[in-house]
Amino acid sequence: MNKITLRKEIHDKISDIKEADIVVGIPSYNNARTISHVVRAVKAGFAKYFPDKKTVLINSDGGSTDGTIEVVQNTTIEDFQSILLYHRVEPFKIATPYLGIPGKGSAFRTIFEIASALNAKACAVVDSDLRSITPEWIELLIKPIIEGNFDYVAPLYHRHKYDGTITNSIIYPITRALYGKRVRQPIGGDFGFSGKLANFYLTKGVWETDVARYGIDIWMTTTAIANNFRVCQSFLGAKIHDPKDPGADLSEMLYQVLGSTFDLMETYQDVWKKVTISQPVLTCGFQYAVGLEPVLVNLDRMIDKFRLGVKELMEIWKGLLSQEIIDFLHRVEELPKEEFYIPDDIWVEIIYSFATAAHKKIINKEHLLRSITPLYIGRTASFVIETWNSDASEVEEKIEQLCKMFEDKKSFLIENWG
Repeated sequence: MNKITLRKEIHDKISDIKEADIVVGIPSYNNARTISHVVRAVKAGFAKYFPDKKTVLINSDGGSTDGTIEVVQNTTIEDFQSILLYHRVEPFKIATPYLGIPGKGSAFRTIFEIASALNAKACAVVDSDLRSITPEWIELLIKPIIEGNFDYVAPLYHRHKYDGTITNSIIYPITRALYGKRVRQPIGGDFGFSGKLANFYLTKGVWETDVARYGIDIWMTTTAIANNFRVCQSFLGAKIHDPKDPGADLSEMLYQVLGSTFDLMETYQDVWKKVTISQPVLTCGFQYAVGLEPVLVNLDRMIDKFRLGVKELMEIWKGLLSQEIIDFLHRVEELPKEEFYIPDDIWVEIIYSFATAAHKKIINKEHLLRSITPLYIGRTASFVIETWNSDASEVEEKIEQLCKMFEDKKSFLIENWG
């Protein structure tokens, strides 16, 4: 294992601990306000569900200047009886700035390396800004690995119907169609994984690439599925974080995650071309209804951004999309808000056409990826209009129909891929 990225004091700490059963990592960057709650939840999860296991909590920090590491080091659970815990086994705690390219992927690499050095059996990573994490999350992310021999545990959350629109409209449907596993939240941010899979991740030469900056979530999920590791998902309830207006500027996130998705299509084209059908994965945990925070949307602004894109980016799109879709985009641009609609089949063909254009290097990759933003915002506006009066189950059924369209049109992708 390449240990260049670990500091000497971390090697010393690893030598003191020697081995661990469970490692949970929390990547952070200026999260002093929220990380104490996450640390307490992880420690309570260790004490409540794994009282006899040797556990380690790692905070891999990206150079916070707000005292995040100090908060982690000083956070304890003073009164274990208040959370009905009677087996106090204090976990080991490692808080360290990571080395390497700034980004979440580099933070994860440090966690993987420490887990590997400690020969951990089971690991998890959780976001540092979670307001909804409970001790049960640690059980749900770790137990399927220890007791069920799974290698990868993806999160399953209930989310507001307009939260997670990049996942719902692109990343879940295309990942499912390509690799054949119905992992509902492939970029959820909170995952469990085996020590074996952590070691496998470390063998991949991605740590000096964009994966180290961003794209780590979809990379972890896709790498696990495409390499035939055993995958399941655990229901964690609500993921409560700072909600984002889906019409706001998500272009950077879209650029990052779609770029990683397209890169992975290159890496695993021999895998996904052979997949003809998707299969459900085992879902662990008791599912229940949760209260969700509202997500506000500004439809007029979204449609305006779409129309501006049609005016400014059409010359780029003409090199990527069929004449039929170009004609459609011109027509929908003229529609009043009440009639604005981008159907599933058109949307799927747009995404597959962009994937093919990236593969064939038709234009500069960054220009290609950034030009999709107005189309994504237009599709999101169409989805909001269509589901305005729909409840959660009806919205999920519409997402299911979109997934089936991605699967049905996969032949279009393969024919054009070449």
